[in-house]
Amino acid sequence: MAFFRPSVSREAEVRYHADQEVGKSFPEFLEKARAAEAELRRVQATSTSAEERRAAGRAFDAALTEALRAAEARQRATFGVKSYDDRIRRRKGRATPKGAEWTAEVDRLRTLREQNRLTGIARVPRPVALAAR
Repeated sequence: MAFFRPSVSREAEVRYHADQEVGKSFPEFLEKARAAEAELRRVQATSTSAEERRAAGRAFDAALTEALRAAEARQRATFGVKSYDDRIRRRKGRATPKGAEWTAEVDRLRTLREQNRLTGIARVPRPVALAAR
């Protein structure tokens, strides 16, 4: 008696291995984000110019974005290679302890990035060009 085992597509395997490689760098990106956050908090605590606060906020945003991309890759790789082709496998992957852990981490990083985009990046007024008469 033969059992039908659907094979995994070649594209899913390639994406899975790529996500594993990107996911390996997550701790480094997270450490860079923590350093950028510390710098942002230091700049906010001192009375510096709006341009410096904006630059620190944008640096923190870039570091969070990189950490978020690595966390999402690690989350997808945790779900397994079959989850790239099948939404049911993705749901089952989220239900595992490791899958739930990575889903929570991704949600936490997304929330932190959105909060920084709303309140952490200082607004700088645009220079007004004087019209020649």
